[in-house]
Amino acid sequence: MTDEQGPRENAERLCGVHVRGPRENGQRLCGVQVRSREEEMEMSERSSADRGGAGAGAGSREAIDSLDARLLRELTADPRMGVLEMSRRLGVARATAQARLDRLVARGVIASFAPQIDPEALGYHVTAFATLEIRQGNGASVLRHLDTIPEVLEVHTITGQGDMLCRLVARSNPDLQRVIDRVNANADIVRTSTVIAMANPVPHRVLTLIQRAEDG
Repeated sequence: MTDEQGPRENAERLCGVHVRGPRENGQRLCGVQVRSREEEMEMSERSSADRGGAGAGAGSREAIDSLDARLLRELTADPRMGVLEMSRRLGVARATAQARLDRLVARGVIASFAPQIDPEALGYHVTAFATLEIRQGNGASVLRHLDTIPEVLEVHTITGQGDMLCRLVARSNPDLQRVIDRVNANADIVRTSTVIAMANPVPHRVLTLIQRAEDG
């Protein structure tokens, strides 16, 4: 006595393999896995991202291509954009957009997703730059001191007459004097020269570098 088999059961005997339904991923026909175009693109992009992350050491940075540049421009214009919307604007699969984003983060091209905060909107209407001359060999102690002052937003070590360049903010000119006095409270700072910024006609920017990298 034999059991009657339906069309699907008979089809499963083709090539001696199980034939999966259309809703099952990774169909197998005669032992060959069939992937969708989006799955193939996702695998390719993830492989590229892995290679990019593994080779992102010092001195081995890769150039960005036109898709990377478009992604960075879109993300800069709308930092709250989701990956699905990003893929729609770029005209690529969602997996491709996610893989490119992950690769740029792994390489350090995208350093942070933190919001940009405007000190002036917080009431700090004065920006100044202070050049510090410090006693030789005491840079570490000066940096620890500057780190305790909230109004010191940036510190760069420099060449030339001074040793450090600090970006300061204050609520007013009298408040700036208070900040400078606090900076000078460290005995290892022997001289300070301060200039006040009148305007900021060219704000901090990086999109010009993206365009240059894209153009080659």
